[in-house]
Amino acid sequence: MTTEERLYKLEGIVEGVMATLPSRVAGVENRMDLLRQELKGEIQALRQEVREEIQALRQEVREEIQALRQEVKGEIQALRQEFKGEIQALRQEVKGDIHAALNRLMLYFTALAAALALLTLLR
Repeated sequence: MTTEERLYKLEGIVEGVMATLPSRVAGVENRMDLLRQELKGEIQALRQEVREEIQALRQEVREEIQALRQEVKGEIQALRQEFKGEIQALRQEVKGDIHAALNRLMLYFTALAAALALLTLLR
């Protein structure tokens, strides 16, 4: 095969490639556009899924916080009741001690009055 024949054959191959190249490029561009659209759709779906997950987590955190608030309020209320009981018991104990001291004091005053009455009678 001569050089001229080879060139002629190569020209035919180049012309064939050039003839099919625009349709192939257009096909690749179409596939790229479809892939872009598909990717955009997947990204949008993923964004929506992430938003929903974040919203669910927010709700879960809110519920946990509310439960903790209720638990803390219950604990505080229990402590208040416990302290009220302790304070009431201390009050009763102090009242009892005061009453005992007053009773002893009354006995001392009664004894003193009796002693003074005896001294007055004996004089």
